Amino acid sequence: MLAKLKNHPFAVDAFFESSTVLTFAVPKEQLENLIPECLTLDTFKDKWAFVAVAMVQTKDLKPKGFPKFMGSDFFLIGYRIFVRYTNTQGKRLRGLYIIKSETNKKKMALMGNIFTHYNYTTTDVKQSITGNKNIISSNHSNFKITIDTNEKEAPLPKNSPFENWKEARRFAGPLPFTFTYNENTKEVLVIQGVRQNWKPKPIKIESYNINFLNTLKLKNHVLANAFVIENVPYHWKKGSIELWK
Repeated sequence: MLAKLKNHPFAVDAFFESSTVLTFAVPKEQLENLIPECLTLDTFKDKWAFVAVAMVQTKDLKPKGFPKFMGSDFFLIGYRIFVRYTNTQGKRLRGLYIIKSETNKKKMALMGNIFTHYNYTTTDVKQSITGNKNIISSNHSNFKITIDTNEKEAPLPKNSPFENWKEARRFAGPLPFTFTYNENTKEVLVIQGVRQNWKPKPIKIESYNINFLNTLKLKNHVLANAFVIENVPYHWKKGSIELWK
């Protein structure tokens, strides 16, 4: 019973006040061992695979249909790999595979670990705006992102594999689906997200230090794009399970 609770047993509503996402391009061979057998990497030019770091200020997260006062406000730092999955109907789905989740609220970590497989841990998060600098940081996670808000039309990051923002937009995240895999039972859990007002705005990253990426020991990875999305109503459908092969 407890195991089944982790399979997103009910729909969830939330409001994203802001979602800042940095996407890193990595030679695909370096990420292949981080995803389960049922998934394939979502690549660009058959060379680059992608890891996204999302920083989300979430408001009023609650089971669908519950009153607003039962919602939770929290900050999330999520680490995701862009992947594809072919379902039992033969349809190829683009989505994300979660490799780490952090939140600033113990309540969210507790509830998230009961009802999802995302393995939440708690951390400290601080956001400060000074002049044209927006800084998101965590001492515990050794994490710091500095955003230059003075740029009205932010350029692509230096060494990005993308030629333009139109290409980069395909890897802005989050994608429509998130996947979890039970290797013992060969079950794939598919969670579909439904969003409104999804208008990613390119931003300029002045500097970043993300210790978790360092622990993955990635080589030759580059910042590929960075976007911010604001004021987005978001909804997750109840998880669905299917057998792989």
